[in-house]
Amino acid sequence: MERKLTCIICPRGCDMTLYLDDGKLISVDGNACPRGKTYAEDECTHPKRSVTSTVRTESGRLQPVKTSAAIPKELVFACMDEINSVVAPDGLSIGDAVISDVLGTGVDVVVTGKAI
Repeated sequence: MERKLTCIICPRGCDMTLYLDDGKLISVDGNACPRGKTYAEDECTHPKRSVTSTVRTESGRLQPVKTSAAIPKELVFACMDEINSVVAPDGLSIGDAVISDVLGTGVDVVVTGKAI
């Protein structure tokens, strides 16, 4: 089986062709660097996504947040449920964790900007 994929690791955006056999990646063509092949393998076997959102603060403002690393794609909606249930304290700084180890992934949800 053949699958087309555009690499999102760098701005180059290589158009890659993935060759799969029984769901397993056999080879990758079109990647300009080894990172593209790694991305293709990850995307085929266990895709991950970063989550960006906002949380309410105690004063009612919105605090921008994101996951500190990508989480398994199947956990994105559950992660959003966790984020939506949080009321963050006022006065947090960029990089402060709003949720530690979200959903047992080892990934934190961290502040990315000033509350608005």
